[in-house]
Amino acid sequence: MAFIIKPLVTEKMTKITDKRPNRYGFIVKPEANKLEIKSEVESLYNVTVVDVNTMRYAGKRSSRYTKAGLVQGQKAAFKKAIVTLKEGDQIDFYSNI
Repeated sequence: MAFIIKPLVTEKMTKITDKRPNRYGFIVKPEANKLEIKSEVESLYNVTVVDVNTMRYAGKRSSRYTKAGLVQGQKAAFKKAIVTLKEGDQIDFYSNI
């Protein structure tokens, strides 16, 4: 199992959650499908998932100039899932800190 890598807690995702309080974002493994993501979120957080939207992001090339010369690399590709919960359900990512 373990398709969820980590929850998304960014400024952009916080704005979405503030606007629609029953939506949460997760970084998931690229091979995970919507049904697997739904079942894992329901089992981990004891909530009812209504909808799952997924997005794939390609790895971007990056380069920077340093004393040693040009350093080139590539950022990792990842898959993001936006999960919509049933009205009244919510997830608290900070409860176990």
